[in-house]
Amino acid sequence: MNKVETITPEELQKKLEAGEKPEMVDVREHDEVESGMIPGAKHVPMGEIPERLNEFDKDKEYIFICRSSARSGNVCHYMNEQGFKVRNMVGGMMSWGGETKRP
Repeated sequence: MNKVETITPEELQKKLEAGEKPEMVDVREHDEVESGMIPGAKHVPMGEIPERLNEFDKDKEYIFICRSSARSGNVCHYMNEQGFKVRNMVGGMMSWGGETKRP
């Protein structure tokens, strides 16, 4: 299995503060995102990823986010196998200290 690239919450925060617009995908369930998502993140629950692959572009890099980084890590491995460029945000939303917004 290929090693998945990671990004820390702090590194992601710096990108956002610098005005970058990374492709962020929150794979938590609907009830979990009610507590807040990183502004600019797209919500695609983990279980819907396989049927929504057509919404992703192989020329872009995606940062996957969940509560603790376990589920997003699994999604990253799957997306990697499908030929996508991905990063897993380590620590997930439990480690995110930046701004959040409700979906």
